[in-house]
Amino acid sequence: MTDVTTLPREEETSAEESCARAPVGLLAELTHRCPLQCPYCSNPVDLERVNTELSTEEWQSVMRQAAELGILQIHLSGGEPTARRDLEAIIETAAEVGLYTNLITAGVLLTKERLAKLQEAGLDHVQLSIQDVDPENADRIGAYKGGAKKKHEVAKWVRELDMPLTVNAPLHRQNIDNLPAIIDYAVEVGAGRLEVAHIQYYAWALKNRAALMPTEEAFSKTVEIVKEAKERLKGILVIDFVVPDYYAKYPKPCMGGWGRGIINVTPSGRVLPCHASESLPGLQFDNVKERPLADIWLNGQAFEIYRGTDWMKEPCKSCPRKEIDFGGCRCQAYALTGDATNTDPACSLSPLHENWAKVAQEESHKAAPEFVYRRMGKTQVTVNK
Repeated sequence: MTDVTTLPREEETSAEESCARAPVGLLAELTHRCPLQCPYCSNPVDLERVNTELSTEEWQSVMRQAAELGILQIHLSGGEPTARRDLEAIIETAAEVGLYTNLITAGVLLTKERLAKLQEAGLDHVQLSIQDVDPENADRIGAYKGGAKKKHEVAKWVRELDMPLTVNAPLHRQNIDNLPAIIDYAVEVGAGRLEVAHIQYYAWALKNRAALMPTEEAFSKTVEIVKEAKERLKGILVIDFVVPDYYAKYPKPCMGGWGRGIINVTPSGRVLPCHASESLPGLQFDNVKERPLADIWLNGQAFEIYRGTDWMKEPCKSCPRKEIDFGGCRCQAYALTGDATNTDPACSLSPLHENWAKVAQEESHKAAPEFVYRRMGKTQVTVNK
């Protein structure tokens, strides 16, 4: 049986029923505009243009609808969310309706004055992404000169304003040796949390897999480094560690399970079960401009199609882990097998796992190719390493 059943349409659904099934968080992609050009960008291959973005009033409506649905946290993301001049107004509305607001930012467009205004509007938390702690390498990875220095300043500003800070550090073969220094950096800037997340290879990152894939030996070292740091820094720094699928025995549950805990709204208002789901064929994405958020979450075709377990085929269908990892990532399954209902090849029980894992071994031991940088309006741009 599925663990979430289809409910009546919004007008027939009580507030209690909605809240019982509400996602915990909403990822609000306010814009796809971004000054950085990260080769592992998690935004879709086809970016949404500024002239398609929701207006201030429409995003404020999304905030109100999210609160009514029972959502607790709003993650303000992009692209780069601070590229929106109306960010303060959006945050103010979210705070007014009782939502906890987390700003996910590269930081390079911020000033201390604007950060203070965002705090005054009701911003609760800042999540700052870094490319590396080595300034030259960080600027090369993000293709943004002076970015590393500016990010360090922003981290200090956040703490000077007495706001909670998370440092987000995507990990890959071209910064993996600096993990100990990344942990020290998080402590030095006063972060309460550090997210060390090995790159996941879909969307734009798939184009750069060979340039980003670490060896299994290098990955194994990170496990020990994080284990030691977690023990040493208890009460000082919380470390969240996301392992790479290519070296895992079992896959991670997609977004905690498809249509279970997270909802995503794109810059133009399309509502997605996960930020990469537009890569899948056969999904119908509703828009908040045309249909209420709660109705989309509870009854939208894109949410129902892989919600629960009834959609599964073998080996997932009879697997005792099917309600633990929910078959893994649907987008990765489609990207690597051509069928979104297949078991994620990250799973050792997948008949495709052995061949898939071999790719990681081969690519990680070859010389890294040039990056294919992410630029709006440009399909592929390469530069020398």
